[in-house]
Amino acid sequence: MKIVYIAHPISGDVQGNLAKIRAIVREINLTDHTVVPFVPYYVDCVSMDDSIPAERERGIKNDVAILESGLVDEVWLFGDKISNGMQHEINLARRELIPIVAKSPSIMLTFVDYSE
Repeated sequence: MKIVYIAHPISGDVQGNLAKIRAIVREINLTDHTVVPFVPYYVDCVSMDDSIPAERERGIKNDVAILESGLVDEVWLFGDKISNGMQHEINLARRELIPIVAKSPSIMLTFVDYSE
């Protein structure tokens, strides 16, 4: 099975975006038995306060460690836009040579992978 890091915007409507992420993970788990959806920042979002800079920074450090660990096989992009946080994840994935796949229609229209 491949481990897929799910990237999705969080800021703005945090609770609404977390609900969307839950639905995405549920769909993947129920329909694609070759993929382990991995959303480590979800736990940080529900256990820390993203509006407190030090706590947000800790969450970002956690994501960096995960993406640099070699654990992630692909990064999948979801949502209606590429947020600043997602752009950071994209940059890390490119640096680590992790394949990036745009999954949402609006992301597919705006994401261009220059790493190939």
